[in-house]
Amino acid sequence: MTEFRVRSADERRMDIQAHAAALGIDEAYISLPVETFYARVRAHPLLGPVFDSAITDWTPHLATMKDFWASVALNAGRYSGKPVVPAHVKHRHSQQCHFNLWLAIFQQTLRDTAPTPGAIDYFMERTGRIAQSLQLAMFGYPGVPK
Repeated sequence: MTEFRVRSADERRMDIQAHAAALGIDEAYISLPVETFYARVRAHPLLGPVFDSAITDWTPHLATMKDFWASVALNAGRYSGKPVVPAHVKHRHSQQCHFNLWLAIFQQTLRDTAPTPGAIDYFMERTGRIAQSLQLAMFGYPGVPK
């Protein structure tokens, strides 16, 4: 049976940050995959136009993405936006096939930048859930009308 432990929000945050730190993930590292990933996406022949049509000013977008990933990976609490609505749902030119490319580029970025192999798994677990959530919001559940 799994042990159940009651923790305060601060204790939970400290546990998450300690686990991430043990994998080599810290604030400084967060910038590297964000910058690398978006450079690769922008250069991609299929994804580049999709992202460029949605993002007109990359500087604030990258800052927002660093806050988002610091919140996801480190429970930093700096991101308070709504990543699904309206940020992504409004982009009707996006297709489900784009997500497989997005995930592949993100995973390769992690392979190329991660401080430890465990960091790849740590990010990809979260990235998979995010991609699934975005796809369900944008395209619905297969076989169920939106």
